[in-house]
Amino acid sequence: MNNSSGVNKSSSLHRQLGGRIERMLLWCGWESDATIANLRAGRTLTNYEQYPLNRNQFIATSLIAAVIFYGAVFLFYHSVFLSFAAASLGILAPRIRRKFLLEQRKERLKLQFKEALFSLTSSLAAGRSLENAFLSTHDDLKLIYPDARTELLLEFQIIRFRLDNGEPLEYALRNFANRAGIDEITQFVDALAACKRSGGDLLEVMKQTSIIIGEKLEIEQEIAVMVAQKKFEGRIMMAVPFVFLAFLSLAAPDYMAPLYGGIGYLLLTGALLLLLLCFWLMAKMMSIRM
Repeated sequence: MNNSSGVNKSSSLHRQLGGRIERMLLWCGWESDATIANLRAGRTLTNYEQYPLNRNQFIATSLIAAVIFYGAVFLFYHSVFLSFAAASLGILAPRIRRKFLLEQRKERLKLQFKEALFSLTSSLAAGRSLENAFLSTHDDLKLIYPDARTELLLEFQIIRFRLDNGEPLEYALRNFANRAGIDEITQFVDALAACKRSGGDLLEVMKQTSIIIGEKLEIEQEIAVMVAQKKFEGRIMMAVPFVFLAFLSLAAPDYMAPLYGGIGYLLLTGALLLLLLCFWLMAKMMSIRM
């Protein structure tokens, strides 16, 4: 009886530990087997608020980050133990990469949507109905984006399938806007739905809406180009202290020797903390919300 209760407690502890490890991995960017299977089978429509990493992306990102953390800490402390401890933080890198890839995909979708608005406005001005204008826009986008995996091409293909099945256009667009999570697309769909309900001048409303949203996207793109240049300069500034430290360690090891003992470790720790604070401040200043 005691043996069976001990086995039950042990199995319960193992399940709890396994559950905690699984939750930690999911938080870091590891996707469940069910999510990966659904993505491979194409059973779910793309949710642009999420970006699941496949196994290879997760492992490669973790390993690259682990090597970088190991090298950075080893340059400061020349300690294999501390370097391996820092390398274990590489498991957090997939979460950061997932966020970066998510934002990158949304920016691509915004740019593609701006091109679609220009084509849609031209089609409406030529006298096409709204449904036919969207179908024509899909054909125009194929010329601009020859890759069939382009996000907006896939979304317009879904809209075409729904129209062929008799679903109203505004419902198909609303589903796309909800999954995209982009203000410009949501505003366009809201304007279209309001115009169709009220029976207003659809062509004029769509033209004005397209012009306003297109100008907004152009301004955001110009800001993004300027910020991208500063981000590149910031990355160079972040790398310079480590390159300088590596150069001194190789070229003048005797000059650096006093830092690797006694109070020198405190000075190195203070310098590392200040560098991390500077990196955090630069990242915050460059993360402009548009």
